[in-house]
Amino acid sequence: MLTDAIEMFHLARPWLGGIFCLIGAILTVIGTVGVLRFPDFYTRLHAASITDTAGATALLVGMAFMAPGWVVVAKVAAIWVFLFLTGPTASHAIANAAHVAGLEPLIGRMWRDTETESEEE
Repeated sequence: MLTDAIEMFHLARPWLGGIFCLIGAILTVIGTVGVLRFPDFYTRLHAASITDTAGATALLVGMAFMAPGWVVVAKVAAIWVFLFLTGPTASHAIANAAHVAGLEPLIGRMWRDTETESEEE
């Protein structure tokens, strides 16, 4: 009974790894779109930092599922710990440096509705 479950897990490992890698790639692409579409520095940094950490986590989980042995899984886990600690810290340092340098976030509407302005006049 237990050996059947272990055998099924070994058969499903490549599929699970592929699914997690695909999820990580999609999250990374979503972050890229966010960086291109958001209006100011702080929202772009937020989009990049959140999806970077989440996408890298999903990719590394997928790689761990496809790893041939425990040594590779341990190395992938070490990479994840490094990225998990340094990614948000670097994003915070960059945002803090921008704030200290005087970069103001955009607040309010980013465009004007010309129809409502012409009606008000």
